Amino acid sequence: MKIDYSKLEKKINIKFKNKNLLITSLTHKSFNKLNNNEKMEFLGDRVLGLIIAKKLLEIYPNEKEGILDKKYASLVNKKACLEIAEYIDLKNYILVFNPKNKPINIEDKVISDSCEALIGAIYLEKGFNITEKIILELWREKIKKSAITQIDAKTKLQEFSLKKFKKLPIYKTISNTGPRHKPIFKVAVKLDNTKFFNGEGKSKKEAEQSAAFLCLEKNFK
Repeated sequence: MKIDYSKLEKKINIKFKNKNLLITSLTHKSFNKLNNNEKMEFLGDRVLGLIIAKKLLEIYPNEKEGILDKKYASLVNKKACLEIAEYIDLKNYILVFNPKNKPINIEDKVISDSCEALIGAIYLEKGFNITEKIILELWREKIKKSAITQIDAKTKLQEFSLKKFKKLPIYKTISNTGPRHKPIFKVAVKLDNTKFFNGEGKSKKEAEQSAAFLCLEKNFK
């Protein structure tokens, strides 16, 4: 089956002259053991890291290195790459071993790895400046939210609550739904004088972080 990459190219605002670069960046090793995206993923991971680190230094010139490191980690991790990949519908273009040629579920790690490989391909095709422009556009909303690092939101909320109310935040689990291999947790959190803020995640810990992030966002405004 021939894949039409034009919609993907439109989504990322780039036209590949060398289509083989694009195709290789989206080829998993299960599909082709010799010519796959592993090396491009290696490159893309480094390119993404450099661009995000550079941008964070521009936005937060007076921030401590430890805080910058946490912001950086939240922007370049597998979860962030997966969310960007989902935004551009990347899984529709990834080549994986599929002997029956039927719709299959592609693992999240394969999708996020392919996102990094795509970045590597863009860099090889267009160079650093254009790659930087594309990355900063795709990551724009995530970078905006980096003012409060979600990965450390629970700790920040605890510090905030203890300082202001001399009490710990109150968490409660609302629900745990979905199949056992792919659960969805809903958790709520409140401070001494606030309503409950709800968060969702693939684990209880992730849901707590999400709820804490929302609570912080409202109370720090």
